[in-house]
Amino acid sequence: MTQDDIIKSWIPMVDFIALTYGEHCEVILHDLRNVDRSIVAISNSHISGRQIGGTITDFALKVLKEKRWQDKDFLTNYKGRIPGKSENLRSSTFFIRDEESQIIAMLCMNVDLTHLSMAKSVLEGLLFVEQENRGDEETLSNLSMTDMLHELVSEVLNAYPRVPALLVMEEKKQIVKKLNDKGVFSLKGAVAEVARRLETSEQTIYRYLK
Repeated sequence: MTQDDIIKSWIPMVDFIALTYGEHCEVILHDLRNVDRSIVAISNSHISGRQIGGTITDFALKVLKEKRWQDKDFLTNYKGRIPGKSENLRSSTFFIRDEESQIIAMLCMNVDLTHLSMAKSVLEGLLFVEQENRGDEETLSNLSMTDMLHELVSEVLNAYPRVPALLVMEEKKQIVKKLNDKGVFSLKGAVAEVARRLETSEQTIYRYLK
């Protein structure tokens, strides 16, 4: 297969990749045999403004000059740039070789991350939690007061492996303290419910609360 045939066989990949990744992914096929008019195919050219017949890039020139690239098949996820523009690009390049293993062309992808960076900033703002409040959590639910009380008590009791009848007094005191810290005893019927679940008397719960 001639060098021309090899390069032409890669042209359909340009639109294929661009259509797969969408409008924010520019795909370019460079023919390194003609540095002044290296671009032989391009899709989503609005990202860089380049066109077919455009010139080679500084990176492509390095590939031609430095032999260290001969041992690589591709280079992925390096930072790209467009002179005079602020777009944040992530670039990847696949080296295309002839039958003698010489690099004759490059298939390049330039992904414009500008919109993703903006989205990231928005998401970070939405997900931000003050460090000093990180321990505070709010559970939003449509539980009734009775169900909420049951859930809160169960949440604390589940941290103890033994059934309430086998819990020692100190453990029961700890449970009552944790429930009190959660504000459980401000709920109507909380003392009676906790006493029932701990299999003890309401008077005992009041004593633990002192």
